[in-house]
Amino acid sequence: MEVKRLFVFCFVALMSLVNTKTIAIQEVVQESKTFIEQVKSIKKANVKYYQGDNITNQIPYFDNRFRIDAELDEITLLFYRTRGSRPIILVRPDGSKLKVNNIDHSKIQWHDDSTFDLIKIKKPMPGPWQAIGDILPESQIMVMSDVKVEVAPLPEIVLSGETLKVVGKLYNGDEPINTPHFRNVVKLDVHFYSTNNADYENFGADALKLTSFRDDGHDLDEYAADGLFTGEFRLDFAAGEWQPVFLIKLPMASRELRQKPLVLHKSPIHIAVDTSDDENNPHSMTLSIDPTYVDPNSLVFQGKITFPDKQVEPFSIMDDQQGETRVKNIQNTESGIYRINVSAFGRTTSGREFRLTVPEFSFNVKPSDDDFLMITIDENGVEKTVSIDRAQKLLADREAELAQEKIAQQQAEEEKQMETMIMIIAGNCVIIVIALVLFFVIRRKKK
Repeated sequence: MEVKRLFVFCFVALMSLVNTKTIAIQEVVQESKTFIEQVKSIKKANVKYYQGDNITNQIPYFDNRFRIDAELDEITLLFYRTRGSRPIILVRPDGSKLKVNNIDHSKIQWHDDSTFDLIKIKKPMPGPWQAIGDILPESQIMVMSDVKVEVAPLPEIVLSGETLKVVGKLYNGDEPINTPHFRNVVKLDVHFYSTNNADYENFGADALKLTSFRDDGHDLDEYAADGLFTGEFRLDFAAGEWQPVFLIKLPMASRELRQKPLVLHKSPIHIAVDTSDDENNPHSMTLSIDPTYVDPNSLVFQGKITFPDKQVEPFSIMDDQQGETRVKNIQNTESGIYRINVSAFGRTTSGREFRLTVPEFSFNVKPSDDDFLMITIDENGVEKTVSIDRAQKLLADREAELAQEKIAQQQAEEEKQMETMIMIIAGNCVIIVIALVLFFVIRRKKK
């Protein structure tokens, strides 16, 4: 019996100890969860967006109140407001007001636009602030820390004439900026600077501004106001080594993102035409493909041919032709200048899909011995090069000669008439002079 009691006592003690440890572990876990929540809360507090719930340190929409902590040495506030409305008024914790035309410029910078106010304050007064104005209720009042851009690296293989699509994402500190109205505040551009490497053709080339990023749903931008800024630019400049620089422009600051230099390779497509002297046989165009950076079998082409009479004929070359050359016949309509414009679509050797525009190619077909070229102007005022045969040429020349003779004859008749008029006028003048002389002579004799 005593053994049983001792066993029960030990069992109860052991369970008590286990429960104590379990409670202690639960307390530690609970403390850990509380600490994590506090950390998350701190991180959330550091997020520079305030949505307002009248509980935490945020901005309620009904009175646009917010609090500035004492630790902040500088703060940049961004307020979105109704288009065309007056700049907002800031009320400090002591009740004093800050207005766009009544600030200490040594401590405050204020940029007012038709849709927003951007305000930078050094050593702001700690405590509750209030913004007064036509602030948009669906927008967020944002405290800006450090605006930066993230752009995916450009491809390693880029080709002259290629059109690239680049997407940039803006961040305020470590948090993405998804506010639709922010596109009215920021301007995002991309520039290319020559590395001035003497081994490349673009040595000493001027800096180029290629495009401005957009978030309006136009061109290659897929969705308007989704926080993704899309840039589209064509690499139609000198091949060589270039430094891409993405530039963020704010009303009171600017930021740069420099990516590693890239090499722009020459166009892999070359055009040649074998002209025909026989009007019954077409000209032959050959597209040669350099396989160094592209897969020749992946290429398809879309283009147009402009004939000497300005007529345009579209064409396409699909993937039924393979290899490093493509052949296309061009109708031999007449003598004159032919122009060829081609766009190519394919894959690089790394598997990336691309599209590029080949530089315009033109060739001149000289007239035969029996043909002549004549430039005419149509009813729209557009010059056209017309091919005519020798008989038509002689007839046109004879008509031109007759027209010139007629003009010369008219000029001769006009000159003869002018001479006759001059002689008549001169004779009359002589008669008048003689009459005046006789008049004065007779009058003197009478005296």
